[in-house]
Amino acid sequence: MNNLFFPALLTGIFCYLGAIETPWLFGMSGGFYIVGRPLVAGLLVGLAFGDIKNGILCGLAVQAVFIANLSTGGATNSEITYAAYGGIGLAMATTKNPAIAVTLSILIGQTFGLIFYNGRMALYSFWNTRAENAAHNNDDRGIVLNHLVYPQITTFLLRAVPVFLAIYYGKGLVNWLIDSIPAIVTHIIQVLGGVLPALGIAMLMSIVIKNKSHFIFFFVGFVLLAFAKLSMIAIVFISALVAYLYYMSTGKSTTPTATSSANNAEQAVDNDDEYEDEDLF
Repeated sequence: MNNLFFPALLTGIFCYLGAIETPWLFGMSGGFYIVGRPLVAGLLVGLAFGDIKNGILCGLAVQAVFIANLSTGGATNSEITYAAYGGIGLAMATTKNPAIAVTLSILIGQTFGLIFYNGRMALYSFWNTRAENAAHNNDDRGIVLNHLVYPQITTFLLRAVPVFLAIYYGKGLVNWLIDSIPAIVTHIIQVLGGVLPALGIAMLMSIVIKNKSHFIFFFVGFVLLAFAKLSMIAIVFISALVAYLYYMSTGKSTTPTATSSANNAEQAVDNDDEYEDEDLF
């Protein structure tokens, strides 16, 4: 048996467990919001392939790309769980290059992932109709089958199976493509794959940072990491200290203002009362 069978199978199972509708890992809390994240997917795929370091590096790169990914009103532009496990799994089966993992994740998440995502939604509406009819007929067994059993089987078939097949049979295709295309094209793909995580972080910053002066903190952290060569743990502690000091300074500056405003309002009310009393006399 091919030594890729069990890693591909485990990756497919992890993709199923990371689905938003999977109940086995405390629902969305342990499934979609933990196992379904690319960074955690990198760790799990790395464990499956026996290379945790490269798995986490691939997961980190893919997580940076999708860090600002939002689903508004049920509409999504990319299926993050397919992207994570499909792209990272294929990258681990071939080059183990984070840039290649990013490229494959975007390709899988925005094409095949959305196809299977929309197909799952269509099938779920079918099972939902059957469950509703069973409820009208007081059919307890029909409710359980159509509300719990059949949807989970559908999710497993549309998540675990495609990811398993993509990794198990796609390794040869990806290797052939990488070996066949010119070196300059491969270099361009790697460069673009390296730029995309920066784009994801920039999108996140545009959402989170509302005051442009806060960019100063970001650039200070970048300098400490890139030039001072501090570790991420050290930067986290420094950031926490700076954030606390900033919070305390802004809190103290607003408290007197709020107090003085309240006093002024009370004084104005008293003055109005005095004027009303004078008018009465």
